[in-house]
Amino acid sequence: MKDLAMSSNLECDVVVVGSGAAGLTAAITAKTRGLDVVVIEKEPVFGGTTALSGGVLWIPLNTHGRQQNPADTREAVREYMMQETGRFFDPAAVDAFIENGPKMVEFFEQHTEMQFVPTLYPDYHPDVPGGAEIGRSILAAPFDIRGLGADMPRLKPPLKTITFMGMMFNSSNADLKHFFRATKSLTSFLYVAKRLVTHLKELALYQRGIHVTSGNALAARLAKSALDLNIPILTSSPMKELLMTHDRVTGVRLGGADGDRHITARQAVVLACGGFPHDVKRIAKAYPHLQRGGEHLSPTPTSNTGDGVNVAEAVGGKVEIRFKEAAAWMPVSYVPYGKGEFGVFPHLLDRYKPGVIGVTTNGQRFTNESNSYHDVGADLITARQGHKDTAMWLVCDKTALSKYGLGFVKPAPMPIGRFLRNGYLTEGRSLAELATKCGMDPQGLEHTVRTYNEGAVNGQDPAFGRGRTSFNRYLADPEHQPNPCVAPIQDGPFYAVKVVMGDLGTFDGIQTSVVGEVLRQDGSAIAGLYAVGNDRASIMGGNYPAAGITHGPNMAFAFLTANHIADRTGAHT
Repeated sequence: MKDLAMSSNLECDVVVVGSGAAGLTAAITAKTRGLDVVVIEKEPVFGGTTALSGGVLWIPLNTHGRQQNPADTREAVREYMMQETGRFFDPAAVDAFIENGPKMVEFFEQHTEMQFVPTLYPDYHPDVPGGAEIGRSILAAPFDIRGLGADMPRLKPPLKTITFMGMMFNSSNADLKHFFRATKSLTSFLYVAKRLVTHLKELALYQRGIHVTSGNALAARLAKSALDLNIPILTSSPMKELLMTHDRVTGVRLGGADGDRHITARQAVVLACGGFPHDVKRIAKAYPHLQRGGEHLSPTPTSNTGDGVNVAEAVGGKVEIRFKEAAAWMPVSYVPYGKGEFGVFPHLLDRYKPGVIGVTTNGQRFTNESNSYHDVGADLITARQGHKDTAMWLVCDKTALSKYGLGFVKPAPMPIGRFLRNGYLTEGRSLAELATKCGMDPQGLEHTVRTYNEGAVNGQDPAFGRGRTSFNRYLADPEHQPNPCVAPIQDGPFYAVKVVMGDLGTFDGIQTSVVGEVLRQDGSAIAGLYAVGNDRASIMGGNYPAAGITHGPNMAFAFLTANHIADRTGAHT
């Protein structure tokens, strides 16, 4: 591979630009169909946004899900997607997804290193017609990255803020329950102790955790599958431009430490660059909270600067900002590391816990905090219309903080002193003092908590209905009854963490045909150019219906795109 990387000019059938789940899915599928494939990646590591993610795929009617929910039907899935996507419902694309998703899972489990496990995730809106309580979301199985051999250092590490001493948690939620119960259950204590001992051994031997889960496992398994097929993954190889011959895309020009190189693509170039979450100019137009001067902090790789979208536009591709929600919103917080460095913490779990509420500067709640991160983010953007800032504070008392933690602050017995000193966590002996320190309306916060507590003592939330759906309850505390999402806030001191808007990736993007051909303004296809993953406009129309609606469709359509390219060339099956 080193010789290939140093070559000034290369030639292959298909060039895939990007090494996340969609790009590697396309590459692996094309290679198994007999095509010669090269993957290029601008970062020195492979895995892209996938390696930082939860690693969940929404693939209705997959083999694992059918065992969990044998009553699920194609008609129900179609109805749910029609309800969720609204005016952006695309019947042909939805049918292609429903058809190819299970096929993709079966193919990858039978022919590659990829293995999936079922989850207990309900759809995010299970009460919507066609929604399901279980059976549609699957998860990449854990993986020992020593299987990557000499390429192990090239795997992108997980997001630092969602690990504990570099140790990853499984995003199925079952793993985390042991950590929350470690001081209350002998079984959980032994489980956690074993995990910690194993992890410390890994750090001593390899300087990183080797038993990876979630998105890191998904990225590692796909990379292992690609490398086993002798697909080169050329890292530190940023794409500069697309090469054109007449009206056809015929390759890419890429840069690197050794200068520019050309790769000729006999059949196709597939863009899989991760969308545009760090394209400052484009998100300034696409994100409403940035238009009014608010903050945005994305935990996605900073290299996701819209390269695919930009080169597609440069050769006539159609890119529009059509969706009201242009990205998968994720409430996040700044985590100070010291010396001017900081991390980004995605608030995936704390909002669901009983005794934690979210308020804005007026001290008032604005949504059901136990809804999905995307729904809470969308509601926050709406709640702050007419204001420059788009921020909220997650507020709890000492009981909830000790039991569940808050943001990057871990539960007891982990100390909180350094978070108070560096300003990440704010403490107040009273709610009024807490509000004053945070710049909130003290009377507003006191009134909000007093009103909330009236129902919370009985497990009720008349204002927003927390705990109403199975999804609300899934990530809460099942041992807290009668409502696992609701508890009063009453035992001072009180605590708060400031939360701003972030994203898990963009939804809008390049307009494509169902099979992924990049389209011009007039609807015609640009020969030789395809888009997959977050470069391609999402089938979900700016909504977020379930866990895994990024990876699931992205991998399903990448599988479809690669097979389409192979079919056009007459490649074998």
